[in-house]
Amino acid sequence: MGWPVAHSRSPLIHNHWIAQYRLRGAYVQLPVRPEDLEAALRSLPKLGFAGCNLTIPHKVAALSLVDRVEPLAQRIGAINTVVVEPDGSLTGKNTDAFGYLHSLQESNAGWRADAGPALVIGAGGAARAVVAALLDAGAPQVRLCNRSIDKAQAIARDFGTRVASVPWSERTSALTGVALLVNTTNQGMHGQPALDLALDDLPATALVSDIVYVPRHTPLLVAALARGNPVAYGMGMLIHQASAAFEAWFGLLPTASAALLQDLQATA
Repeated sequence: MGWPVAHSRSPLIHNHWIAQYRLRGAYVQLPVRPEDLEAALRSLPKLGFAGCNLTIPHKVAALSLVDRVEPLAQRIGAINTVVVEPDGSLTGKNTDAFGYLHSLQESNAGWRADAGPALVIGAGGAARAVVAALLDAGAPQVRLCNRSIDKAQAIARDFGTRVASVPWSERTSALTGVALLVNTTNQGMHGQPALDLALDDLPATALVSDIVYVPRHTPLLVAALARGNPVAYGMGMLIHQASAAFEAWFGLLPTASAALLQDLQATA
């Protein structure tokens, strides 16, 4: 469920696994307007769904619309996976944190969260998941920068002293000394403007990560590669969070790798 949702590659991934495990079902896109989200979620049990994923702009709003929320999702303050329980109730989970960490580890085997500070751009539901993942993995500091600083400040208050909000006007200087740069906004997505961030102050060894996966090479990643920085592509987070969601619905944890999505897209 999302608005819009036509860009999603999740159906490719989940329908591949559904076929692989010979399950009866299908994974479909559900374009749902924000004002219709509660009604759409409540219709899931009646329509025979095992659950759903949530994408922009529903991850935070859905938190108060399900019957129960798992502790990690409650801490993050956003859900991306809904499970329909046997009694028809809805459980909210967040597999984005799991997916993000595994994507970094897959693309850069030697990556360590405790290597230095991270700069996270954005302050939506995905940003909250990334912040939680980095803190739990040992990041010494997370600098959070968003156009609306009040949203960044709210996340900093929720997560504690290792998270510092940074004014948008200071986003370039905030790159100084970081070991990781993460874009969690939709800037750079197909049809959206590029992220407005110069990389002049970014250390040459810093890992640059973009959770946008359409296109694969976002303007941010193109700029990072041009200056020699290692990168992590958005499709890695997408497929690793998908595997955890699939397990939540069907009790099966499929093998996941960013290469799988590339193969599926090539043959679609």
